[in-house]
Amino acid sequence: MHSNKPAHSPFPNLQYPYRCLAAIALLSFGAAAAQAQTNAGELPGKGVSVQPLKGTVDEEMFQTLLVSRALEKLGYRVQPVKSLENGTQHVAVAQGDATFTATHWMPLHRAFYENNGADKAFYRAGTYSRNAVQGYLIDKATAEKYGITSITQLKDPKLAALFDTDGDGKADLTGCNPGWGCELAINKHLKGLALESSITHRQGNYQALIADTITRYKNGKPILYYVWTPFWVNTVLRPGKEVSWLEVPNIPGAQGEDQTQLPNGKNYGFKLNQQYILANKAWAEKNPAAAKLFAVMQLPIEDINAQNMRMRQGESSAADVGRHVDSWIKAHQQTFDGWLDQARAAAK
Repeated sequence: MHSNKPAHSPFPNLQYPYRCLAAIALLSFGAAAAQAQTNAGELPGKGVSVQPLKGTVDEEMFQTLLVSRALEKLGYRVQPVKSLENGTQHVAVAQGDATFTATHWMPLHRAFYENNGADKAFYRAGTYSRNAVQGYLIDKATAEKYGITSITQLKDPKLAALFDTDGDGKADLTGCNPGWGCELAINKHLKGLALESSITHRQGNYQALIADTITRYKNGKPILYYVWTPFWVNTVLRPGKEVSWLEVPNIPGAQGEDQTQLPNGKNYGFKLNQQYILANKAWAEKNPAAAKLFAVMQLPIEDINAQNMRMRQGESSAADVGRHVDSWIKAHQQTFDGWLDQARAAAK
């Protein structure tokens, strides 16, 4: 007689209806286990806390939040971004008090990197944003009227006095905040090129100083300032339009990174810089998904400039910047998802 009962049951001691229920339960358990394993693969960072850092420039929030968004998609519990001076950021990341910063510049921050443990303390792989330029500029009208093309021409007291804002006869350079790293290079230039007696390096709050510089320009007065890319200032005072780069010869006896001539033959006093996501090494080793994410993320410098300009034009609240990040992801969804796929694969 033909029977509909299974020939070989995994539950031989149970009556038929109960064997069916037990089999269904076993299948359900297996499906749940498989789903749990899938979720673990999709959220390799589940339950792991992350503390991001940025510098004290508000415009650095955009690229930092983009990394945070990606980490959240991987399940990481990302804390609100904290702002610290660049030197202090490196100390915090090296010691494990913070997880990462997305605004690590090389070679500008080399001293911060090496003084805090270098490769033993930090994880750094891949380039997040490429070819950042920095240097000194003056208004184009003054450059053309007096034929000023090099910062060394300001050794001439008459030319230096054109940029005097406080009446002491010396040129006033809108410079770099203490702790950023660029102030060390500026001071090295002024000393190495014998410019300390003719140029004053004005330091403090860069945002306030550059606002004064822009006002001075609008009032038709000569200006001398330091700036970097990406940054919104370059969309207000445009190199080649309103302002001109000054050449900066290599400091006598310059070696290594003090030899700053660019591939195009120009020399603005700084090598091209690359920006990296810098993380605590021990944390990165425990979190291969995040480590892979940090290595593969790339953000065009033009996109940072464009977002920074939106902040300059009034879209500068935390909600605004968050919306900018979400808009960027939506416009580059395939790229963003590709980063996540690579990160998840690294965790398996």
